[in-house]
Amino acid sequence: MNIILRPATENDLEAILSIVNHSILHTTANYSYEIQTLEVQKKWFDDKTAKNIPIVVADLDGEVVGFGSYGQFREKIGYQYTVEHSVYVVDHVIGKGIGSKLLAELIRLAKEQGYHVMIGAIDADNAGSIAFHERFGFVATGTLREVGYKFDHWLDLVFMQLILK
Repeated sequence: MNIILRPATENDLEAILSIVNHSILHTTANYSYEIQTLEVQKKWFDDKTAKNIPIVVADLDGEVVGFGSYGQFREKIGYQYTVEHSVYVVDHVIGKGIGSKLLAELIRLAKEQGYHVMIGAIDADNAGSIAFHERFGFVATGTLREVGYKFDHWLDLVFMQLILK
């Protein structure tokens, strides 16, 4: 398995969109209900690019099988050194280390860009994602009860943080 991590390009947007829309339709990793359009994904890409925020893709023999990025945690200036990240991997390669490579790269880039804290907001029922983040040193710092609603039930959200130093 030859995985290459590289910066995303506009040519990757359809693959990224497919991954995002799968998570919207089938998981609680994304609390959205409606699938996104290519136009929305392009705006997301352009906004990240304009703000010098990395989008990293995992390329497996020419196929984008995952991506990760981060963004501003909250809008107020006092949060300027904190980012919230997302990592998505297609189903058929989950558990093969691709998510780990993506998160490690996001952590490296965030440190390089001078950020101090990285936040993960994870559905509380996603024990695999919580354990995954713990392996990188993330610590659960709080649970917001019943703040999400999807698939006909209330969802709790766990905040995890990593101090980047």
